Amino acid sequence: MEYVYAALLLNSAEQEVSEAAVTKVLTAAGAKPDKARVKALVASLEGVDIKEAVSKAAPVAAAAPAAAAAAPAEEKKEEAKEEEDKPSEEEAAAGLGALFG
Repeated sequence: MEYVYAALLLNSAEQEVSEAAVTKVLTAAGAKPDKARVKALVASLEGVDIKEAVSKAAPVAAAAPAAAAAAPAEEKKEEAKEEEDKPSEEEAAAGLGALFG
């Protein structure tokens, strides 16, 4: 998550979101940046208008607390359903085996 925060901070400061800049921000914050993760982040943000993406995501984030306030009553019902819906360990292992042929 700190990698995304570094990119958001750089964008907010109107700085280029580059590998060197993200690494510098993370180092300044006391984190040990992983070069592969920094590279992947910068590559995934290439061509993305961060301000536009954040403005589109803001209404979704604002709606989440309202939904969370209504959730406690439904939460108990969902917990009971989740316990019933979980596959056994054998079923889960069989499903994983299908991934590898």
